[in-house]
Amino acid sequence: MEEKKNGGSAGIIVTDEDGQEIMLYAVEETRMNGCSYLLAADSEEGDGECYILKDVSGEEESEAVYEFVEDDAEAESIFRIFQELMTETGVELSER
Repeated sequence: MEEKKNGGSAGIIVTDEDGQEIMLYAVEETRMNGCSYLLAADSEEGDGECYILKDVSGEEESEAVYEFVEDDAEAESIFRIFQELMTETGVELSER
């Protein structure tokens, strides 16, 4: 996965489970247990579907490498953190 500029906004191109490239936009970032996580939306305005991405790049890599968080327990823990962070800014996240 790579970061790419799109119309003046920084987007992240990711490959989904079907092999299709999709553009996501970073909404919020947090760190837990030494790992960086992004809350990313498929809409530049921040509404729509959200995904949790984990930075899996090594220290020697100059660009971040993100993967979708697949582990349910990890995703739930990080989602709760993002819910709290977003509530502080007046945005409500809901699970589907």
